[in-house]
Amino acid sequence: MFCHFLSFQFQFSAIHTQGSGHTQLSTQSMAQVRNQQVVLNNYVTGFPKQSDMKIVESTVTLKLPAGSTEVLLKNLYLSCDPYMRLLMTKDRTVGTGTYTLASPLSGYGVSKVLESGHPDYKKGDLVWGITKWEEYSLVHSSQIRFKIEHTDVPLSYYTGILGMPGMTAYAGFFEVGYPKKGENVFVSAASGAIGQLVGQFAKMTGCYVVGSAGSKEKVDLLKNKLGFDEAFNYKDEPDLNDALKRYFPEGIDIYFENVGGRTLDAVLLNMKIHGRIPVCGMISQYNLTQLDGVTNLANIIFKRIKMEGFIVNDFYHLYPKFLEFLLTHVREGKVVYAEDIVEGLENGPAALVGIYTGQNVGKQVVHVALE
Repeated sequence: MFCHFLSFQFQFSAIHTQGSGHTQLSTQSMAQVRNQQVVLNNYVTGFPKQSDMKIVESTVTLKLPAGSTEVLLKNLYLSCDPYMRLLMTKDRTVGTGTYTLASPLSGYGVSKVLESGHPDYKKGDLVWGITKWEEYSLVHSSQIRFKIEHTDVPLSYYTGILGMPGMTAYAGFFEVGYPKKGENVFVSAASGAIGQLVGQFAKMTGCYVVGSAGSKEKVDLLKNKLGFDEAFNYKDEPDLNDALKRYFPEGIDIYFENVGGRTLDAVLLNMKIHGRIPVCGMISQYNLTQLDGVTNLANIIFKRIKMEGFIVNDFYHLYPKFLEFLLTHVREGKVVYAEDIVEGLENGPAALVGIYTGQNVGKQVVHVALE
């Protein structure tokens, strides 16, 4: 899924830099330009720190090598996603590979095609997919997920509601959770990039939905903007089992799992018979050197619970159906999306580190450049 760093040099004309690291290019004579990058400085143990990443500069030539079939991108928005922490370690057992020291991070982003050696893409196309944490990237065409055809919505949405997180929420809830009208749904990390959409999809299906989050501000967002029936701050709950019994006296039909640990342990006590748990992530565990134990797994047997992990890559064939389902609701304001956008690639490390301590409110995005 993640490509290795390709060393390359590019040339272009004079550049004019406007605040926050945004770069505008003229179209005069070819010359080298700066390519600011966020590289991995240290492999991470425990919680990541800004010092585990480093801002460096190289130079690039905005022209494809002769005979190349790759695609040259100008990166516009980069997505901060929890799974990226798993790639910052030497441990290769997680199944997604690792980043390389002194090379740029990679992840989802929205980009503009500057040159293309592949027939599916042409200069000026807007795309989203896997790119690198830098101003300009040379990527294999397989790293691009989709061309952006609908630009009447914010481009940043393709890092979130109309991109990987949106597809994850859609696939996990509908294809793994199999919701039915009237069911009880619990969403952890509910104000995050994925959770906020799962809650809204649940309401659209006619479910009762409760979310947990880590601050009063996020709880207010869930209840007053995102339409959750109830929400609570898990940090204020000394006993999560008691909290869940309060909100779900009849039990939980679907638990959309984003955090793991003690939340999962408490949920298992409160699931209904034949309940479903789509397992999307376990962010509470990613930075721990000693993982939390889950002691209530026997409930999976007694209650005939279906607990299924899933990866969004397995569902991208549904993307056209997903867009058809969601775009109208977004345009009409029936589905809303909270974003937390920082300006400038140089602020990317702080933004990425912040998602592991809940600093962001909504989907965390780094705005790299204007079109």
